[in-house]
Amino acid sequence: MDLRGKKVLVIGAGKSGVAVSRFLSGKGAAVVLADANHPDDSRGEWEQLSTEGVQIFLGGYPKVERGSFDLVVISPGVPLTVEPARDALQKGIPVTGELELAFLFAKAPIVAITGTNGKTTTTMLIGEIFKNAGRNVLVGGNIGLPLVTEVEQFGPDDLIVAEVSSFQLETAVAFKPRVGVILNITPDHLDRHGTMENYAAAKSKIVARQDPGDFAVLNSDDLPTAALGGALRGRIVYFSRQRALPEGVYVREGKIIARFEQIEEVVCGVNELGIPGAHNLENALAAVAATKVMGVGTDRLAETLRTFKGVSHRLEFVAEINGVRYINDSKGTNPDASIKALEAYKEPIVLIAGGKNKGSDFGLFAEKVKERARVLVVLGQSAQLIADAARDRGFKNICYAGDFREAVQLAHRSARPGEIVLLSPACASWDMFKSYEERGNLFKEIVHSFKGLNLRQGPGV
Repeated sequence: MDLRGKKVLVIGAGKSGVAVSRFLSGKGAAVVLADANHPDDSRGEWEQLSTEGVQIFLGGYPKVERGSFDLVVISPGVPLTVEPARDALQKGIPVTGELELAFLFAKAPIVAITGTNGKTTTTMLIGEIFKNAGRNVLVGGNIGLPLVTEVEQFGPDDLIVAEVSSFQLETAVAFKPRVGVILNITPDHLDRHGTMENYAAAKSKIVARQDPGDFAVLNSDDLPTAALGGALRGRIVYFSRQRALPEGVYVREGKIIARFEQIEEVVCGVNELGIPGAHNLENALAAVAATKVMGVGTDRLAETLRTFKGVSHRLEFVAEINGVRYINDSKGTNPDASIKALEAYKEPIVLIAGGKNKGSDFGLFAEKVKERARVLVVLGQSAQLIADAARDRGFKNICYAGDFREAVQLAHRSARPGEIVLLSPACASWDMFKSYEERGNLFKEIVHSFKGLNLRQGPGV
């Protein structure tokens, strides 16, 4: 793609938009970076961009007409329904995203991971496996580092491991990773995609354009994901936590088994994994499949599975105070993710949940709350929805918090020795925070503040 002299509109002045603008400007394009809002967290970045020749347009969008722009690049957080994107599509002006740009300029093979839940953990685990196997690896994408910032620094002998979201895949046209991983497809972001069919279609674009020399790693236990296998051109590699497979990666008698071309290897024991929970076992199976097809030896792979302890904000141990363990699962931003978090522990749970709903139904989540939690603390825009769903299923031990700090304090006072205080909101953070990271960091800060107070836990609710 020759960008010299091209007029490009970048929509969204956050992290992705700033990275794309700098990349395009460096390629000789005339760039306009526009945002309907004023993203203060990127202020310093776009002020610097303006000194580099990028035109900054805040508080709205410039008019998109034939001849005004050659290309529109939309940030993942901005829906394709915004006016400049609609106008561009109507007028035949190409609309793309940062992921597609990175792919077009990438020289290294890409291992890409998507799924409703588990993307970040699996991406980081795959990256660690490759690094420990001696590969030079770029880990980025939806995980926080826009790929365009580094993609050209990696060559054919290196690897790019990328977490990709449904928002990023919406604008994918040519994107075709060497290995595409789909962990699961469960309801999420329906406020953006409208229907599960649209959401699944976006997710499936990660493997839709693969060739026979590429690999599609699919969860055999997840019906919407497994069903994709029949229509793909890439080589299908299934993984399963629930049953043995004729080929692929699966669990048998407490062992992770990799079977390829009739050769079966024991990778390690399930109880040797460094990350807890059945969902993390699935993430580990996917990571084994994705790295084995790229030639990683079993011994080195197993070593990483044993030592990898997970990522921040996903079942992250924070502290043990007065016999109560505090777990930060702020990355549980939808009901299915929080269900998996509840299933990861045998101890009674004091659960903190609530935030901005993304169009989710809380019925199944409420059933799991009744099964696994002793106390439920709710807050945020979805507090009443979650409380009503739990109460409809006979769960009555519910506390309402006016803000996040009060929610953590209520959970602290309610918990008894031997129990777990679990922050797993089942909702996005945007009604109170800029990100799930900010929410999780505040949780950790509040919990650590309890340590020196010598506070008895209280009688428990």
